[in-house]
Amino acid sequence: MADITKYTDRITSEHNRQPDFMAVIEALAQPMVDLQNLLGSMPGKFDLDSAVDAQLDDVGRWVGISRNVPLPLSDVYFSFDIEGLGFDQGNWKGPFDPDTGLTRLDDETYRLVLRAKIGANHWDGTLESSKEILDSIFNGGTFVFIQDNQDMSMTIGISGVIPSAVFQALLANGLIPLKPEGVRINIVIVTSVDSAPIFGFDMSNDLVAGFDTGAWGTPL
Repeated sequence: MADITKYTDRITSEHNRQPDFMAVIEALAQPMVDLQNLLGSMPGKFDLDSAVDAQLDDVGRWVGISRNVPLPLSDVYFSFDIEGLGFDQGNWKGPFDPDTGLTRLDDETYRLVLRAKIGANHWDGTLESSKEILDSIFNGGTFVFIQDNQDMSMTIGISGVIPSAVFQALLANGLIPLKPEGVRINIVIVTSVDSAPIFGFDMSNDLVAGFDTGAWGTPL
């Protein structure tokens, strides 16, 4: 970070003891220091992890996906009385959001979508790597697994921390750009208990577990 002393410290002793002279130098140099600091902060303002609002929109233009969704996402607004739409799950309805559903993503959800799109831009098209990319979106806690149904369809399971209602709606509507070309998403199943694996037989891990550990999966 630039500091005005970078310039004032270069003034020789015969002048740096003159208050008026130093005030003039500082008045002339400070705008240049401020400009250097502004330019130096620009990369951080467009960093995916810290960008907000218009800066995040610019990242989206570069990546290739908008925060505006092509169809309204219904049943995603915050509600006290509906399971799955409480705090940290439902999305607050903004003053200009339509009653029919969400059409513009908030910063945090849009950030997840951007991470998925970045992964898709570097994706080799295999189911194995798509799982790795989906896992990386959530930075741990939420676990995604994919089953190839061998009929040009795939099933997506989500265990662990339950994603927000908006992200689930994006996934259910095929708006997360991460599946092989020509392959359809047959069903998306999400654990019904936060931080729990999905109930299943013959295995026990973070993804699927049996009685007393696994929770029933909820289809989207």
